[in-house]
Amino acid sequence: MDPDGRPSVGARVRRARLRKGLSARGLAAALGVSPATLSQLENDKAQLTVTRLESIAAVLGVSACDILSQRGADPVTGSSTAPMASAATASGRSRSDWRKYGPLRQDPVLAAALAEFLELGYHGTTMRRIAGRSGVSVPAIYARHDSKQAILMCILDATMTDLEWRAAAALAECDDPVGRFRCLVENLALYHTYRRDLGFIGASEVRSLEPGNQAVVSARRNHQQELVDEQVRAGVAAHLFTTASPDDAARVVVSMCTALPTWWHPGGRLSPEEVAAEYVGYALNLVGCHPAGSPARAG
Repeated sequence: MDPDGRPSVGARVRRARLRKGLSARGLAAALGVSPATLSQLENDKAQLTVTRLESIAAVLGVSACDILSQRGADPVTGSSTAPMASAATASGRSRSDWRKYGPLRQDPVLAAALAEFLELGYHGTTMRRIAGRSGVSVPAIYARHDSKQAILMCILDATMTDLEWRAAAALAECDDPVGRFRCLVENLALYHTYRRDLGFIGASEVRSLEPGNQAVVSARRNHQQELVDEQVRAGVAAHLFTTASPDDAARVVVSMCTALPTWWHPGGRLSPEEVAAEYVGYALNLVGCHPAGSPARAG
């Protein structure tokens, strides 16, 4: 608080971010800074320049004046729990948790919106349909979410936040390019089967985002691609992978994982774990890595 009792500039930035349903990690990625740096800004531990404030405003789709003029308590973006959280994310995360998928605890409005987006697409969905499906009145929905666009952003932000911590934990489990590559592919395959609905929306509805929001989500999706790119390049540099086109191979690997929601269904021939094991094998062949005892397949 300022000496006169008004919220500090950092607190106002945090409030503006929450009103847009955006996580600290998501805003940090769009700004090109670390989450720790953003935390320092929001907690008034670092000086917020006019240029940085204008950059934040541009990402959030508001003006700097809008951020500075906010009053009142921090907004509630959903229920008392995270808008969409698995048991692992809600109860604390450990490095060993990234393969575990409990049931999602969903805010009813976001759950209804997700179902409508899957059935009708973003542009075919109305706030009235979301209200009817969720049992929450339209005015009550607007009290929590500024718009249908904000609801989509909230869903995509929760999706990316869940995927990001799992990817970080998967990377931390291994200490060599082959192991890290295997774990990243396994993580992507598990996520896009266990969370197939979220994965499908993440791939299909980014185009429905407004330019500023699209930049935020695209930056976070690109970072997940870059994680795989880095391990493939490292594998080639260490003579562990033989592909002559590491960047192309990495893109193919990620694309085949993100396409899983288009064909995989629960109760089918393969479980998520079986799909992940198969996809790790496909990915290793794509980058030209054939572990001892696993000869290369004939082309």
